[in-house]
Amino acid sequence: MLIREFDLAADYDAVVALWQTSGPGVKVGRSDTRAELAKKLERDPDLFLVAESAGKIVGAVIGGFDGRRGLVYHLAVAPEQRGRGLGAALMNELETRLKARGCVRCYLLVAPDNFDVIEFYRRLGWEEMPARILAKNIL
Repeated sequence: MLIREFDLAADYDAVVALWQTSGPGVKVGRSDTRAELAKKLERDPDLFLVAESAGKIVGAVIGGFDGRRGLVYHLAVAPEQRGRGLGAALMNELETRLKARGCVRCYLLVAPDNFDVIEFYRRLGWEEMPARILAKNIL
């Protein structure tokens, strides 16, 4: 398995298909179009990672860094690849890259009823925070 940076032209369709079939935790939305992801790649292309096995995308994660805090979006692993450490490997590589930028704290969002994923992140050292999440479309 190879973990590498996302390539918009080569990987977009496969990554969106992965997100669409990864289960209830990842929703493909307005910010996941080619144009929106191109904007993401302008900011920190080294934080959008894919895992490839036998030439096929089998995992992906998007990281972000605002200069102070990190964020994790859309970690997904193909159902047939789960339980092999791929999600942990993607997260480890992303955290390594965030640390290299000076990131000391990172956040991610998980649906409150996505218990398997919550347990996965706990095993990786993530802790739940007592918080409410608010969102607003501004464009």
